Amino acid sequence: MNETATEETEEERRRHRLAVWRGSRRLLWRGPVDRPLGERLTALAADAGQVCDPDGTPDLYGDGVVGELERRVAELLGLPAAVYFPTGTMAQQVALRCWAERTGNATVALHPMAHPERHERGAFGAVSGLRTVHPTREPRLPTAEEIADFEEPFGALMLELPLRDAGFVLPEWDELTKTVSAARERDAVVHFDGARLWECVTHFGRPLAEIASLADSVYVSFYKSLGGLSGAALAGPAEVMAQARAWRHRYGGLLFQQYPAAVSALLGLERELPRLPSYVAHAKRVAAALTDAFHEGGVPWFRLNPPVPHTHQFQVWLPYEAEVLERAALGQSEETGVTLFRRWFTEGGAPGMSVTEVTVDSAGLEWTPGEVREAAAEFLRRVGIG
Repeated sequence: MNETATEETEEERRRHRLAVWRGSRRLLWRGPVDRPLGERLTALAADAGQVCDPDGTPDLYGDGVVGELERRVAELLGLPAAVYFPTGTMAQQVALRCWAERTGNATVALHPMAHPERHERGAFGAVSGLRTVHPTREPRLPTAEEIADFEEPFGALMLELPLRDAGFVLPEWDELTKTVSAARERDAVVHFDGARLWECVTHFGRPLAEIASLADSVYVSFYKSLGGLSGAALAGPAEVMAQARAWRHRYGGLLFQQYPAAVSALLGLERELPRLPSYVAHAKRVAAALTDAFHEGGVPWFRLNPPVPHTHQFQVWLPYEAEVLERAALGQSEETGVTLFRRWFTEGGAPGMSVTEVTVDSAGLEWTPGEVREAAAEFLRRVGIG
């Protein structure tokens, strides 16, 4: 009885947060659930004609608009072929399984903060028989030296670009190319977990195709940066992608129809992809304004990670309990209509330290640095600082 009551309370809190965020007049970003279901469906139907023929035949088992999306992704990444997947988890399971069959080595080297290690319930080992090893535990991607000196062989090196749980961090271009070369010298293939690869262009100063060309295979997401409903793509050599299609079927990923998700992905490529550099540039201004506000507000300790964002997302760390910070953030949203921060978390951090993720998208472009500082000062006042 008590457990049910607690679950109901948590659900009520979730619904309350969502209602408050939806009602905010100013946000740094609008999340996928910030718009009601009917509004999203209406917008998708109204905009579909920009990327496909609304009078055309819906897809069946991956043809039609899904096939067009695959061709578009392969073209953007400069790779021979691409395969659509309903989830990134499945796409990467299949990618690393295919490479294990081809290399004869089922060991995958990746960061312990990588998404498969942190957020997929050990799926690599439980589902695909893969074994993972960690060349480094530092909150950054492995260096060339760490790859070259690692004590045991591995068949594939998986690099998450950017490394989300470490703060959406990226290496410098020269560092990345050296790390890839070190893996090649060990006869390992290289796979990019590029769920957020789309926004790496600014940091690397290279086009998408040049970045993707470093890897043997690349996974990209359609909802994390592009605002799609769901879905992912795996791109690489044509013969490997043909093998991936077979495994996609075995994993249950060959869906009968997927046109809503595919259309939303094409719209994301058309609309959001060209805007991402402006989001990255403005995220740097937002981060600088937050830093100024925290200094001016007398915060005893804080950290923006990284101090200058590598993408349009970054972490903010403060020395207070998550409940205190979240209550202040939600109160600010509800009473002023301004949402600066959303959820705060303590897991993975030191006692008394909490972290939130900040994203800047088209909604955030409306904020001036002065407005960010004002919102941060109001937030600190509600926390009890300054």
